[in-house]
Order: sequence, then C-alpha cells, then structure tokens
Amino acid sequence: MKDTKQQWFKEAAYGLFVHWGLYALLAGEYQGRRTENIAEWIMNDLDIPAAEYEKLAKEFDPKDFDADELVRRAKEDWGMKYLVFTSKHHEGFAMYHSACSAYNVQDASPCGRDILKELQLACEKYGMKLGLYYSQAQDWHDPDGYMHRKDNSGKDYQAYLERKCFPQLRELLTGYGPIALVWFDTPMETTPKQSEAMIKLVKELQPDCIVSGRIGNNMGEYMTTGDNFIPRLPYEGDWEVPATVNDTWGFSRFDTNWKRPEDIIRLLVKINGRGGNYLLNVGPDARGNVPERCAEILNEVGTYVRANGEALFGTKSAGVYPYELDFAEFTCKDHRLFVHVFAPVAHIDLYKCANHVKRVYLLETGEDIPFERTKSCEKDSVTIIPLPEHLRDRAYYCLGLELEERDLIFEEFEQ
Repeated sequence: MKDTKQQWFKEAAYGLFVHWGLYALLAGEYQGRRTENIAEWIMNDLDIPAAEYEKLAKEFDPKDFDADELVRRAKEDWGMKYLVFTSKHHEGFAMYHSACSAYNVQDASPCGRDILKELQLACEKYGMKLGLYYSQAQDWHDPDGYMHRKDNSGKDYQAYLERKCFPQLRELLTGYGPIALVWFDTPMETTPKQSEAMIKLVKELQPDCIVSGRIGNNMGEYMTTGDNFIPRLPYEGDWEVPATVNDTWGFSRFDTNWKRPEDIIRLLVKINGRGGNYLLNVGPDARGNVPERCAEILNEVGTYVRANGEALFGTKSAGVYPYELDFAEFTCKDHRLFVHVFAPVAHIDLYKCANHVKRVYLLETGEDIPFERTKSCEKDSVTIIPLPEHLRDRAYYCLGLELEERDLIFEEFEQ
C-alpha cells in the first residue's frame, strides 16, 4: 500500500496540472502536418529533428502569461489545493532558468523570464502547494535521452542522467523553495538502481517532497493511475488520477472536445469517494493564456467545489459501497456521509446505512433537511430523505449526514 506520509496530500482532493512548453507554439501542427496524438508529443511523433525543433525557442515569448493570476484562479475560483507544473517535459526544454543547460526559457527565448520562479512566488502568496513535473527518462533534445518507439540502443542513458537529469533536479530542489512533490513520468528502461538514485537525491535535498508513482520500478510514494483512468473500486493507500479537460495536455488549436462541467464534477466526486486525488490539466497557449472554454469549465466546476468543499477535501473512501445510485455519489469523513446529488429527485432512500443518522443538512446553506429512519420490506434499515420543494428540480448539490460514532458506514447485503 502506497503512503506519502503527507497529510496535505491525503486531504488535497483536487489539483491543477499545467502542461506548457515549446509545443504550445505548434499547437498540434508542424509544416502542415497535424499530429494524431497528444499535442505535447509532436516532436517525437512527427520526427522533428532536435536542431529544427529548438528553433521554436527563439519564437517563444508568452507576454500574456501571469503566474499570479493563474495561481489565484486555481486557488480561489477553481478550488484547487496544489499545482504541478512541467519544469521540463519530454521535449527537453526547461521552463525555468537552468544553469546546466542553456536550452531553457530564460536563456534560449525572447521571453527572458524564469516562469517557474514566477509560479513559485505566486504559490507562496496564495498558500498553494507547488509540485514539479520532470521528465526523467525521455529527453528528445539530449542525444542520450530516451525517445518513445525509437532506437535507443546507442545511447548512454547514465551519462544523460549525470549530465542533465540529476543536476536539473538539484537545481529545482534547491532554487525554488519547498517543493511538495516531483511528478516523474515514463521511466522506460530506467533501472531500479537509477530510480533509487533519483529518490535519494530528492529526499536528501527535501525530505518532505513526495516522489510520484511514475518514478519507475514500483518505487513511488503514491500510485498514479493511467491518464484519465477512473477506477471502478477504491484503491488502498494514496493515489491520484491525472486527467484532461479535453483530449490533449499541451495546447492544441484543433482539440475542442471539452468535457462538460457536470461530468468533471461527477468524476471529481467519484475519485474522491474512492480515496484518490484528481489532478486536472490546463494547457496554456503560446502567449500564456488558458483557453477560454477551459477556463469557463473550471469556473463552473469551481462553483460546486467552493460550495461543497466540506464533502470533498479531507474525505476518505468508505470502502466498497453495497450499491450505487444513478443520480448520486458518496464521499465520507469520520461520522459524516455526504450524498452528492446530480439529478432532480423527490426523495433519497439510503439502504443499509449502518449508523443512526442524527442530522441531514444542505451543505451550501446549512439548512436542516427532515428525514426518517425505518425498515424496508427486506427488514433492512433505510433512511428516507424527502426533499423540500426547492430542491426537487435541482441538480448538483450535496447533502451532509451526521452519523453516530461508528466506523462502519454501510452494512453488507446478505447473500
């Protein structure tokens, strides 16, 4: 069972992933060819030579990027608790001022700014946990970095680690304040010994910094699911779902397949109800703007999150529920059960609730909701909540149930 030993991560529930790099300039297309894959993989997938791709750095000047405003929105408007930023993605371009590689946003581009430093200061200002994505194995710019589905046989991966990966990790962990976690990715042929060396370096520099599940060789401190992978049942321990608002991570002008806010809310609750965190991505464009539709969606999700934070942050899995409701999902805390209602209903019947319900209330206002406890025809306990008129035509609200002090939330059905 994975355990971060960090209470903030166990309670965080909802975070912001930010994928941003030179790929935002291409926006899914290179010399008239569109990538059929996710936009940030365009260099690898369209076989763009490193010497050609690095010319993009001379065009990268995101004058619209405002780190303070992005972090403020994430914290205050969208309701997120931590931010993970791509300090270096697979393309090999550092989005901070790296001393060990001139291929970075401050030295190689007209931007001339340390984007990560700006984000660090904004996170400190708003009390947002800062995590860093770092592509440890794939580096398509470095001659010894791995590439996906390419011939890596002649590469000296250990030399790349010592020349670039380890020095950059040291820079990131000594120059940007407390780092909450390092989000490693695609370990590929990284050996256990090499993974161990990365973990040792992280822990020597920042003992409380969490190492993500994609460090490789099953050595991470929490489990990272596949991209947009939603588990059907709870996982034990600490885990996280990285997910997109549309279909890609980096900015693509062709991807307008945006998820509905209602669907994201339900996914967030489903993940939290199974004990995990939801790390939801934005991909700023080349000027540094979050796509307008993406921001609108996150604003709508944020309205629900802010109104019902009690039922999201610091919640835990109640184990395997004995049944599902078509119109609702559950989250819980000690002696509290939360029913997130996603469709109009006239009443809610909760079968097999093991605890006596002491109070039912509407989270957003604190209004008490009448209820009764009885027996069903199968002699199982049932809590009946007849909803007041003003809720019967509504969707996307949450009820809190205060319970007597017992650990068990639901009883099992007899076979």
